[in-house]
Amino acid sequence: MKLQYKDNGLVPAVIQNAATLQVLMVGYMNEEAFLKTKAEQRVTFFSRSKQRLWTKGETSGNFLEVVSIKEDCDQDSLLIKVNPVGPVCHTGSANCFDDNSVQGFLYELEQTIAKRVEEGDESSYTVSLFKRGMNKIIQKFGEEAIELVIEAKDDNDDLFKNEAADLFYHLLVMFNAKGFKIEDIEEVLRERSK
Repeated sequence: MKLQYKDNGLVPAVIQNAATLQVLMVGYMNEEAFLKTKAEQRVTFFSRSKQRLWTKGETSGNFLEVVSIKEDCDQDSLLIKVNPVGPVCHTGSANCFDDNSVQGFLYELEQTIAKRVEEGDESSYTVSLFKRGMNKIIQKFGEEAIELVIEAKDDNDDLFKNEAADLFYHLLVMFNAKGFKIEDIEEVLRERSK
């Protein structure tokens, strides 16, 4: 990696959550900060206000553990994916942009399912499934799981992807019926990964 430091000797570093892909913050690195970040696998910036190296979390303990570092096509900025330890922003927020919406399409689908259930539109498949009760939701999930397994044995990628999509949808319906969200399951998986 051959970074092109600007006239002030700095490159911008965009910090992104490796799990959610949410942009957490932007900082600046000089060569020394970059090398320290690579060596220690914790993000260190060059603080323009303090005119010194500053490891994120050195006071709060809310470190940014490095997962990957990539330079852009011009070699004059960085994208650093991290596992944050605690809130990132000094305000206590998860990110410095006060934006908790960047979670991907499955989260949007989860919200759509919840909205349809709440509104109770009789023409909605989701609502009709809920009205038939938990046993029907479980049955549909089981059917979709079996269909996915069958397609996994065959060579039709389109059918496999469609059955996987059906399974995801019915899983989110089941989560909603049980009162859980994707985040609840992510938390269990994060704990297991430790």
